[in-house]
Amino acid sequence: MALALLAGATVQSLVGLGLGLVAAPVVALVDPHLLPEVTLWLACTYPVVTLLGEHSGIDWDGLAWSMPTRVVGTVLGVAAVAHLSRSLLAVVVAVMVLVAVALTWRAVRVPLNRGTLMAAGLVSGLSGTATSIGGPPMAILYQHRPPQQIRTTMAVYFSVGAGLSLVGLGIVGELEAHRFALAALLSPVLLLGAWIGGVLRPRVPEARVRPAVLLVCAASAAVLLVRTLVG
Repeated sequence: MALALLAGATVQSLVGLGLGLVAAPVVALVDPHLLPEVTLWLACTYPVVTLLGEHSGIDWDGLAWSMPTRVVGTVLGVAAVAHLSRSLLAVVVAVMVLVAVALTWRAVRVPLNRGTLMAAGLVSGLSGTATSIGGPPMAILYQHRPPQQIRTTMAVYFSVGAGLSLVGLGIVGELEAHRFALAALLSPVLLLGAWIGGVLRPRVPEARVRPAVLLVCAASAAVLLVRTLVG
């Protein structure tokens, strides 16, 4: 899990997302009961590191339209966690990652407007709370924006969104102290990933990083899906 989180933190430092995409399938392989809480705690705190390093270019208008529907999606996600089995959630994680990879690989260009921002916030809130992977809907909208705007806007979105998901899970009694302790134990790995990403960012062309990220995500999701279905 530490290695997966290190890879995810490094990738997110480079392209604006990746912590949940890379780490969640591996965490689910180790113990599905750790999802979504462990990765949500980490997703809530890690973006703060990004914002300490760079905080210009944030699309506040886009966040203003996506955040309210993120709250609605969070409520739906809390209901999913309370009523669905962990195995089903693991399948959802895998399918979400594979769909996100397929859409990104094909370079689908979705218009960035109020309607798509509200829809992305809703879907992101549901998937982020239920599976800890809430980034792809927003990332697809912002993928053609300047890299710094993607990183900073997604950092604000991840931190606030994950915080909302944790509040929702806490209200229905789905939070446990040992999962928070594990997230705290793993958190120094994220700092190392942020540092590595900062060092690599000016040296590695984004065009070369992106295909490798998608392949790792797809492979992790495929392994998770096969293991869950086979039992």
